[in-house]
Amino acid sequence: MRIFVIGLAQKVLIADQVAELGDVVFDKLPDPSFLEAWLGLSAYTVQIYFDFAGYSNMAIGLGLALGFAFPRNFRLPYTARSITDFWRRWHISLSQWLRDYLYIPLGGNRGSAIATYRNLWLVFVLCGLWHGANWTFVIWGMHHGAFLVLDRTGLRRILDRAPVLVARLFTMLAVMTGWVWFRARDFDQAVAFFGSLMGRHGWNGLDLLTHIALNPSTLATLAIGGILALGRLDLKRLLNVLPRPMVVPVYATTDTLVIFLFFGFSVLSIAAGSYSPFLYFRF
Repeated sequence: MRIFVIGLAQKVLIADQVAELGDVVFDKLPDPSFLEAWLGLSAYTVQIYFDFAGYSNMAIGLGLALGFAFPRNFRLPYTARSITDFWRRWHISLSQWLRDYLYIPLGGNRGSAIATYRNLWLVFVLCGLWHGANWTFVIWGMHHGAFLVLDRTGLRRILDRAPVLVARLFTMLAVMTGWVWFRARDFDQAVAFFGSLMGRHGWNGLDLLTHIALNPSTLATLAIGGILALGRLDLKRLLNVLPRPMVVPVYATTDTLVIFLFFGFSVLSIAAGSYSPFLYFRF
């Protein structure tokens, strides 16, 4: 039940709280400014992670309650140092399915380097099509397939030797630009949005709709979500300042109280009829 509640909180208290900002920027603003575009893209980046990870954790928790052990589906993907590392952490069950039922049957890396690159790229083109029969999904798959090929040709070795912060920033930029294709309605909107990300439609202007969506709670949730997505709070390490016999009982009590608070706030949010979009109608 603890795992289920964590997933519920990820969906209701984080993903749903930042969703409106992303929806306003992508769906209601014809030409967002540089600031609006990056705010909207950041909101969607946080939303899709906590929404999907939340559903996965709820399924894992309910499965355990019923006697089924499902594997972990997300492992802090936004801390990845390359796109290859990202796909080992993001939607792990899908990555393993693509490997076992597409990549290996196509020949995997058993042939020439060119054949391996072809197989990687083709698998992710098909992964894009699996998400939806839309050119934006196909291009999203091509985008990730191209970065995986680049990793194989030497980019990953460069990123492994680079400072951790540089490697993570590069990977996050690659992931976030991929999310533009994933979220945009069509090809034209995606291209226009990339223009906004580069300041083509102004730099710091904010539309009235953006002001309304950009309330203090949304900003706070966006910041908290970003921090949690980029790292893990190790409560036991923080409690090491206490005498050793007190660490375990204090940790257990604190953890239990936090889970009860998560559950209570989630129930209140659902009961209040808060904004709760369902991302998966699109794919």
